[in-house]
Amino acid sequence: MGGLGSGRCAGSPTADASRKIDLAWMMRSGLAAMGMESAGTLRWNCGGEPAGSVSYRALFSEQGNERLALSYTRDSGDDRESVIQTIYLTATDQNFGGKRWWMICPYRGHRVGKLYMPPGGDRFASRKAWRLAYNSQRIAERDRPFEALFRLQRKLGCEQGWGNWVSRPKGMHHRTFERHLDEFQYLDAKCGIEMMRVIGMLR
Repeated sequence: MGGLGSGRCAGSPTADASRKIDLAWMMRSGLAAMGMESAGTLRWNCGGEPAGSVSYRALFSEQGNERLALSYTRDSGDDRESVIQTIYLTATDQNFGGKRWWMICPYRGHRVGKLYMPPGGDRFASRKAWRLAYNSQRIAERDRPFEALFRLQRKLGCEQGWGNWVSRPKGMHHRTFERHLDEFQYLDAKCGIEMMRVIGMLR
């Protein structure tokens, strides 16, 4: 497996930038179900453009041998490779009844809810197997208020940027917007503090 277990550095891929298989989401969406066999295609997009796909068969009909069978093609030309990867599944009982299903990482052997294939990767494996960080872990401490502010602006459909005010989206309850506005004002103040620190450092 190319690059599996290699050291993590500041520029290495993140979980957020990787293709992801989320078993719980598949089951909630009806793409997989206990006691049944189902098949389909998982597709990914990046910036609105297709970014890969995987054919799958969810095999829950064989008790004790539940699994996902993945089929996909990686690379192109002389490096083109057709891959068939089997992901075994296991379940744990929940306190309020029912079962929670997990995938077994094929390289670490531990149970996980999600598997990833980062850019340049060749197989699906757990985040720990690939040593993937999250984008939030890569953000410098002083940048985090700005990232949170921009996320809130995106959520409200407003122009991003420190100094850009927010407005209530059509259809949003006034009380809900007031909570967002309180958060915006708090983050805006934190951004101001961080900017003053940067100015002080530059001076």
